Amino acid sequence: MASPSGSVIEAAELSKIYRFGIIRRRPFQALKNVNLSVPAGCIYGLLGPNGAGKTTLIKILLGIVSRTSGSASVLGHPAGSMAARRGVGYLPENHRLPRHLTATTALEYYGSLSGMSPAQIRAERPRLLELVGLAGRERERVSGYSKGMLQRLGLAQAMLHRPPLIVLDEPTDGVDPVGRREIRDVLKKLASQGHTIFLNSHLLQEIELICDSVAILNRGQLLKTGTVQEMTRALSDAPLQFQLQGPAHKIRSVFADRPTAILREVSAESIEVEIRPSAQHEVDAIIDRLRQEEISIYRVARRDQTLEEVFMTLVGGTV
Repeated sequence: MASPSGSVIEAAELSKIYRFGIIRRRPFQALKNVNLSVPAGCIYGLLGPNGAGKTTLIKILLGIVSRTSGSASVLGHPAGSMAARRGVGYLPENHRLPRHLTATTALEYYGSLSGMSPAQIRAERPRLLELVGLAGRERERVSGYSKGMLQRLGLAQAMLHRPPLIVLDEPTDGVDPVGRREIRDVLKKLASQGHTIFLNSHLLQEIELICDSVAILNRGQLLKTGTVQEMTRALSDAPLQFQLQGPAHKIRSVFADRPTAILREVSAESIEVEIRPSAQHEVDAIIDRLRQEEISIYRVARRDQTLEEVFMTLVGGTV
């Protein structure tokens, strides 16, 4: 269930101040007037360096930590309320399972905590174990599971009561590349089935591969939100790529006064050049010079930045 605005998570001027010490109680502001809206049915990534406030935001949404000011809602209910929490599946970072449990008994345990009956758990269990790729290994003790298998079992427990919102805290951290791909496949299946996934991670490539939209948080402040495509195309200093054909020495002479230009030789008379012009008149001047040298311009296009490049531009040296 979403709010009347169609968002499953909403935060308005959300702030959190922690106070440390016994006498003076020094304040530390973990969140500063955060405004966030997560639409239904998407995979939404929350990015930020260590200490950015990501975990505090998630804890406020789940009702584990109280906010200092502002407001937050989940599934149209106040964040942390019983009504909101009923609709959330949660996989914490570094979750731990008793080593003597199997996938079968672990789901029985977590299902009971969610108020599910044994019959309901038995009805859901085969579908979930198949979805996360643990069918056939459900009676093995989790002590013999890999990190990827444990994370996939964690996903199964988070989905057991069919929540419309699934909150994941670093779900692929410490998982090998094969395990990460398997978890991405599971999350994509969930999104296709109408679930909303709110994902906190510092693995930028993982976020770029799977998320529809992202929010970048740093030092408690929300720096930017948007789709992955909007993020990677938004910054005006995105690299400009030329694909040129002509004598290599002439092409190199055109860019000789640009030490930051990157030239890649494709063939004997075909070179790709990447530059970062500061203004359009620089581009015009380069094109005029290329024409004067009778160099063929096959293509001129902006190269989309990676999410990591956008992230580093926004947070600068504060990581």
